[in-house]
Amino acid sequence: MKTSLGTLSRLAPASLLILVACAGAQAPPTPSASPPAGPEATAALWRQVQKANADTACDGDSQCHSLGVGAKACGGPERYLAWSSKQSDGAALKALAEQHSAARRADDARAAMMSTCSLVSDPGAVCRAGRCVLNAASPGSPGGPANQK
Repeated sequence: MKTSLGTLSRLAPASLLILVACAGAQAPPTPSASPPAGPEATAALWRQVQKANADTACDGDSQCHSLGVGAKACGGPERYLAWSSKQSDGAALKALAEQHSAARRADDARAAMMSTCSLVSDPGAVCRAGRCVLNAASPGSPGGPANQK
């Protein structure tokens, strides 16, 4: 079968149109076991993170750790939490924090959020007055008081 260049040039736009139409077609949504998405669900996850991190009691610095939470649109955590390993290994807290971060990333993607892409450095955590707290960031440093969201 012989095909001329003219025939191909007429078929190319039609083929492209069909491909675009097929790519835009969506399968009907399927029920999933995942929690509902959106800012309300993300806020509920954040409350769970805070509840799981309610006990920050410590006897020394070795029991204090920092954990990145949230998600910046450009990547990385929004901020850090101090948590204590005195009563827990932190597995449940870390799992909730990851769920919250995933929900924040999904929220950002849905809203087409952008970020300054500034790095929020891990400040580390120490035991002060029997509670784990984040090390103080110096003013002007990423994540410091002058640069809070």
